[in-house]
Formats: sequence, C-alpha cells, structure tokens
Amino acid sequence: MTSVTFATGHNLADNATLSSRRPRPSHPDVPTDAIIDEILSQHLNDPNYDLNEALHIPRHGSIFEGPLTPNTTHASEQDAHHLKHEISLSDFPVVPGDGTESIELSKVPRAPGGYKEHDVESQYTLQDTASTMPILQGGRRPSVQTGTTIVDAAVHDDEPPYPEVRAAVSNTDDPNLPVNTFRMWFLGILFAATVASLNQLFSMRFPSLAITGIVVTVLALPMGKTLEWTLPTTSVVIFGYRFGTLNPGPFNIKEHVCISAMSNVVSAGVYATDIIAVQRIFYGQQPSYAYQILIMLGTQLFGFGMAGALRQFAVYPGSMIWPSALVNSALFNTLHKNYGSIEKRHMSREKFFVLVATGAFVWYWFPGYIITALSMFNWVCWILPKNAVVNALFGTSTGLGMSMLTFDWSMIAFFGSPLVTPWWSTANTGAAFVVFFWIITPIIYFTNTWFTKFMPISDLFTYDNTGLPYDATLILTNGTFDQVKFEAYSPMFLPASLIVAYGVAFASFTALIMHTLLWQRKDIVRRFRNTFNDEPDCHSRMMRSYSAVPSWWYQLLSAASLLLILVSIEIFPTNLPSWGGILAALLAFLTSVPIAMIQAITNQQVSLNVIYGLLAGYLWPGRPLANMVFKTIGFIGTNQAVGFAGNLKLGHYMKVPPRTMFSVQVIAAVVGVLMSLMIQESLFTFIPDLCSPTQASGYICPSTIGLGSSSIIMGGIGPARLFGAASPGGVSYSPLLWAFLLGGLAPIPFYILARKYPLSIWRYINMPIFFSGIGFMPPATGINYASWFLTGFMFQYYIRKKYFMWWMRYNYILSAGLDAGTALAIVAIFFLLALPVAGGVQFQWWGNTVWQQTADAMAIPAMMLGEGEVFGPAVAAVGLRAESLGVSSVPWPFGSS
Repeated sequence: MTSVTFATGHNLADNATLSSRRPRPSHPDVPTDAIIDEILSQHLNDPNYDLNEALHIPRHGSIFEGPLTPNTTHASEQDAHHLKHEISLSDFPVVPGDGTESIELSKVPRAPGGYKEHDVESQYTLQDTASTMPILQGGRRPSVQTGTTIVDAAVHDDEPPYPEVRAAVSNTDDPNLPVNTFRMWFLGILFAATVASLNQLFSMRFPSLAITGIVVTVLALPMGKTLEWTLPTTSVVIFGYRFGTLNPGPFNIKEHVCISAMSNVVSAGVYATDIIAVQRIFYGQQPSYAYQILIMLGTQLFGFGMAGALRQFAVYPGSMIWPSALVNSALFNTLHKNYGSIEKRHMSREKFFVLVATGAFVWYWFPGYIITALSMFNWVCWILPKNAVVNALFGTSTGLGMSMLTFDWSMIAFFGSPLVTPWWSTANTGAAFVVFFWIITPIIYFTNTWFTKFMPISDLFTYDNTGLPYDATLILTNGTFDQVKFEAYSPMFLPASLIVAYGVAFASFTALIMHTLLWQRKDIVRRFRNTFNDEPDCHSRMMRSYSAVPSWWYQLLSAASLLLILVSIEIFPTNLPSWGGILAALLAFLTSVPIAMIQAITNQQVSLNVIYGLLAGYLWPGRPLANMVFKTIGFIGTNQAVGFAGNLKLGHYMKVPPRTMFSVQVIAAVVGVLMSLMIQESLFTFIPDLCSPTQASGYICPSTIGLGSSSIIMGGIGPARLFGAASPGGVSYSPLLWAFLLGGLAPIPFYILARKYPLSIWRYINMPIFFSGIGFMPPATGINYASWFLTGFMFQYYIRKKYFMWWMRYNYILSAGLDAGTALAIVAIFFLLALPVAGGVQFQWWGNTVWQQTADAMAIPAMMLGEGEVFGPAVAAVGLRAESLGVSSVPWPFGSS
C-alpha cells in the first residue's frame, strides 16, 4: 500500500456502498485501508473519477485534473447559497412516520452538487412550488406539470460522483409524462425522412452538406409546441377502439428527446448506399432492388441488435458518462425549463443558449462565406506562399497546420466539440498528434523516405509515380484486379501523413486489445454477471420505473439482420463467401464492447476501418468488392452498435422508457434506408453523368469514389503488395507492420506505473486513445487538432479549474449553442448562396483568395518532376498513361482512404 497523507473531510463511506466499513477509530475522517483498496479496485481504471476527492487528498497542480468540486470555503454572503450543495443527507435525520409527512421543501437537503442545485432555474424549483408539499415513499413528490408524482434523488443521496453528469442531467423524473404520442411519431418520422433524404441527396454532391441532429433538436421544439396548440384534445376512436388523444397536454421533454434520437439515427446516412454506387460506377453492375434493400437494412440494423449486449457494459454503469449525451441532456433541460422561474443572480441557461446560438450563426458567415481566410488561417503561408518548407509545415490544406489557429467553429469541432471531451482525453490526443504528425511526419518527409517529397506532406489521396492522384480504375478488368495493367500503370505511393496514419491505425488495434485485457477485464466480467438493478446511481434507480427491453428483442433483431446480410451476399455476386459475412459480424460483436466503453469515457471512438480492410485484403486478395462488403459489415456494425448505445444513454439520462427508445430508433433506421434508397435511385435515373468528375451540377460522388478506390487498393492491389515485397518500381511499407507490436506493448508500462502510483499522472494515459485519437488525420490537418486542443485546454482545464461554478452552469450549453448556431448558418449559406449558383460564389477579394494562392492550397510538393519524368526505385520508363489504356485522362478528384 502506497503511503499517503490524507486531509480531513467528509468520509466517502457516509454516502456510498462503503458505509458498512468502519473507519479507523483514531482517525474517523480518514478512509481505512480496506476502503482505499476497494475504491482503487473499482475506480482506478476510470480517469473521470476523482480519486483525490474520494480519498480526501490535496491536489498538487496536475494539469490532468482540475478541482472537480467547488471550494468549500465561502468568502462572502453572495456565495453562501452554494454551501448547502456540499452537505450530505447523512447529516440530517430521516423523516419519521409513514412517508407522507408534509415538510418544508426549502429545508430538504439536496444531493451534493446536483443539476438542480447548480441551476436555480431547474424544471422543478423550490420557490415556484407551494411552501409545503408531501414527501412520499420511494423518494417521490407531486409533479408540477402532471399533478402526479416525480422521483427525486434528494431523498436518496445517490447522485453520481461526476460533476459533468451533475451539471447536465436532471436528478428528477416524472414517470407519468406521455411519450408514445401521435405528435412524437409524426414529427419524428417526418424529420427522419427529411434528414435522410436531404443528406443522401447532398452526400453525392461536392460541396456537400450534412444536416445534423442538433438542427432537428432546435427546430422540433417550435413544431412540437405548434401541435400542442392546434391538435384536438378529443380521444380518437377507430372501429370502436379508443386510442387516446392526439394532444395529451404540453409538448414535453421526453417527446422531444425521441424526435431528436430518430434524427440522430439517420443523420449519418446509410453507408451501404456507397457500396451500391461503387458497384454501378466501378464494376458496371446493376444491383437488384431486393439486393439493395437487404444489404442496406441488414448493415444498418445489425449493430442495433448488438447494442443490447452493450447495455450492461456501456449504458447502465454510472461511470459510462457519454460526454456527447451530456451536451444533448443539458440542451433539452435548458429548452424545457420552467418558464415561471425567476433568475436573479445569473443569466438563465435558456437566454445564454439563445445568445450563443445567435452569435455563432452570425459569426459563421465570416469564416464560412465572407472571409474564408479566417477558416483556413494559414497566415504564415501568406508571407511565403511559394516556399515549400513553410507551406508543408504551416499549411492548412495539405500541410501540417503549425499555424495553430482557426476562427471557424466547424473546423475546431471537426471531430467533436472540445468543450465536451474530458481534458485528460484531449491531452492524450494532443500529445500523440505532436509526436506523430509534428515530429515523425516531417522527419519522414524531409528525408524523402519512401519518396514522399514528390507528394504533398499531408493528403488523403494516394499517388502514382508521376505525382498525380492514383487512378484505381486503370488497374481493373471486369471488376477484378489486373496485374498486367497494374505493372503497366504505376506502383502506389503514400504521402507521409497517410503512412503515419496507417501506422497509428495498426497500433490502435493491438493497443485496444491489450488495454482491455489490462484495465477492463475485471469490469467486463463483473458487469457480465451484474443486472440492471445492481447499478447504484440515481438515474439507474429512476429507470427501474419502466419496463426494460427484453434481451431477446435485440437477439432477434441481430439474427434477422445477419440473415438479411447473408442472403444479400449470396443472391448477388459480391465474391464474399457466407462465412466471411459471419466472421465480420463476429469481429464487430467482439470489438464493440471495448470500443463502446472507451467512447463512453473519453468521447472518442477507436476506428477499425483500416483493420477490416487489411484483414479482408489478406483473406480474399484480388477481390475488391468482397473487401468492401466485409469492411462494411464489420465497421458499420460496430459503429451502429456504439451509436445506438449512445442514444440509449441519452434516453437513460432523460428517463425515456427503454422500449420506446428502442422502437423509435429501429423505425427511424428503416425509414432512413427506404428514403436513402429512393433518393439514390432517383439520382441515377435522372442525373446525367452521375459520379463523373466533370458532372455539371457537382454530383461527383466524393464518398463513393473514395470507398471504391479504397476497395481496389486493399482488395485489388492488396496489403501483400503494399506491406510485403515491393512491386517493380515501387516501395514496400512493411516496416509499418511493426506498429502492431508497438500498440500491443505500449499500454503495459503505463498500467504498471498506474498500479504502483495510483494517484499519479499515469492513470490518465490511455494508449488506444493516444493512437486512435489522431485517426482523422488526414483528411483533418494540424489546424483542426491544434485549435481543438487549445480550446479544450481553455474550457476543460483552465475554466473548469478557476471558474468551476460557471463551468457547471454554462459549459455544455455553450457547446450546444455553438453547434446549433454554426449548423444553422451552414444550412442557410448552402441553400441561399451555394446551391442556387451550382457550387457557390464567394467574394473575389483578398480575404477569400489569399489562402488559396499558396503552395499549401495547390498541393505543390517539395520536389517537382519534369515533363515525362517519374519517381521511384526504378525509373527506366514512364508508366503507361490513361490515354494509352483507352480511358479518360481526367484524374479522379478524390483518391483512396
């Protein structure tokens, strides 16, 4: 046992399951060794849990952890009202009698640090209710809205120990709020169909647009209120059966959550639509409607079925906080606050959200349209626009982004809001980015390792030996890889950043396995044995008021979805055997648990997209279509399972009945599939030259071209050629395979150090996040990561540490406001300015052209080739060009991924 010195304070055992342990007689406020051992065994693997607070140990200024609770010393009368938040129920006697005594609510102690206490405009405020109300058995009291009873955490004192959760999630629930209503289903299906249709339409166009769930969240409230005011309240009777009323009362928060969840399900699109488009464009196939419906429904719903197994690992436990769900929870609670409450000391959250969203909407017009240089802020390159070294290091398009800053929130939050991700997770990603992309990548590039100086330093494209993006269609014959054409055309070369990206993707896979074995094995075993009723926090207790979804619902959905997938790959020539589909599904199931647990804690997902493509490339060499289908089953299966679990956690926080939450997501997925299929079929029917690089209206299908090229690279050229013996005139990237060993070994020393020094910095080092957190690079650049890191430091470390009460009250609302305002501005600019003029017109002035007139924006490499020259180990002759192969010489605008 490590020797530590404890500060006196309130004993954790008074409030938690450790209450049965007896403290040391000589030091009643100091946890016993047994208590310390139990706390460390349960929470050492949870960096969001404040061990210093639990063990009453003073902090020493570690940048990985600011103070997680307000200072208990109050200097003025103005701050005195916070004092009661830090008083535990154990300091008050239990109210005697039969459980229905009338007591003064202002004297009822609250759970320490709860949402309601840090937000005086809570949905159920003490001042806005009667001075006395009955406290009922089971922690219930009358509801302000329905007149029934609400469940209150105050009388149980089982608030979660995470300030993020207490800041965003209400600790009350009214189980009698109507959820399964006509207006919920009407608006939910309407928004799901609209979002799925528009996102499918614009996903095949460049520039593109994606309507996100935050837009629907904002728009659904006034539409719900409109239905509340206009729908009749009379009961509906059909054939003598009474179905209830169309208007059961005020439009409530749980209906709103369900509508938003349906839109979240479809906003990411249906990945399998790209498979179908690739089959048409690359392989000349004409998939039947039956095949399209089967593979789209199967791949979308299979992950939903797996989510049932994730509930006890990544949804029910209080330690699985899901930061992304906290933002939505804070926004819903803000939008549905009690409008009668009076705020005297602080700006209300609702007003703060409106101001932030309005400001973000107005501001985005500058970096998004008027002065785009504020978005691509490569200011160093403006000074030396043709200097190759400067543009490679400081560029924001094909450079490493050492310019650091951007003033565009959509660029800062390119891979998630930095105001949401825990600081320790942000620090892991920031450190990895500096190591791999600001140190290792320049070394590879400027030493011309693997001939990288003939390409931009950072690019998503792969290249041929003339320095042009690799045209993967030139090495196919009848949809299969053609070795003769490959040798005649060119070997494939990777830019420096893409080389590093492959390396960290390999390392993240083995790091995930080793991290899970070291840190999560006991948790997984324990939660496998536990039931929902074993979870001790208030939100799990309140959810026991509702019927859980039976496991067989999820199992039946998984089995049916897998059957659809297997039938689809059998009735259509995908070149993937049935056992391959089963293998992909099995891998998705096995990896979904650790990936979901890591995302729930860190707000970052470990992507195995590259790993699935690599595995399929070795198993079925020369079969690009099989590679693509295998990767889709595995990768999208995991993605859908984790996304479904995240929505279940949001429903858990918002106390939405689980069966309703299950139903709305499944129905939304089906609606999304049908609408996406209809829109894509219409585009192929009515849009000439669809997916051609010269398509007049911009429908060049960037994601389709990227997926098709990737399938040819991994399934056609194959990993055996890329990472094995070098092709004639090419290079071998076989050293990257050592990254698997690096990833497997990396978690071990930090695990040993964390066990030896449990209160040190080592417990915050998460190697799967260290490797996978930088997986967006490329297409992301350094400016995305640097700005994201700096913003995260400011809000999740500095402001949280110095201005904790402000952070508790406004941080998540600020994130939601910035997301909502920016998203609405992007939609407005697209429909008002970009769409009507086929690609958009910008002000042709210095603020919009200065960043485009640089070597960075024009993707000019450090070393240029002369006319007819090629690069590579053997440069005897120029490879056969496109014209001699009888195809268009126009290169694809999007390379491999």
